[in-house]
Amino acid sequence: MSFTLPELPYAHDALEPHVDKATMEIHHGKHHAAYVTNLNKSLETTEWKSRSLEEILANVSKLPIAVRNNGGGHWNHSAFWNWMKPKVAGTSPTGKLGDAIKKDFGSFDKFKEQFSNAAVARFGSGWAWLIHQDGKLVVASTPNQDNPLMDTAETRGIPVLGLDVWEHAYYLKYQNRRPDYIAAFWNVVNWDEAARRYAAVK
Repeated sequence: MSFTLPELPYAHDALEPHVDKATMEIHHGKHHAAYVTNLNKSLETTEWKSRSLEEILANVSKLPIAVRNNGGGHWNHSAFWNWMKPKVAGTSPTGKLGDAIKKDFGSFDKFKEQFSNAAVARFGSGWAWLIHQDGKLVVASTPNQDNPLMDTAETRGIPVLGLDVWEHAYYLKYQNRRPDYIAAFWNVVNWDEAARRYAAVK
């Protein structure tokens, strides 16, 4: 079994003006595609090539660093495309996820502030996460293409929402203005997908 590049769930320009078409074309068609290719190469001579990606990540400390980097890159991006959606600016989570965010962070605005701060403060390349951990929601961040599913993660849990803060995710449009990119992200968050993942954990 080999891993494959998933199709985007929308057109490359669907997230304009918040995420530009050129970035989406390169981010999905070049960066994500390279993670898939290199993940398959790094697994082809191991017994792990027939395992699920989640199982691989849960045991990534036993595997070469190429599996950690490219397996994380593939999982993170496959989820990331679905965590975004066009024409959702101004929306916020409702239902059980909305209630849990208010309970665990005090308010939606306090959650946004904590999540945005984690994304801004991640030095270099990495991700910011909203995760389910031990019955509650927690904000975390990881370096490089690590994620909270990995047995190497400093803060482990099940991702409910994630934001890519590698420069390749925003540099064409925002240059070094990472906070502007993070602010724009809130206009494309697919809260239905986040709620689906939260419900699956619960």
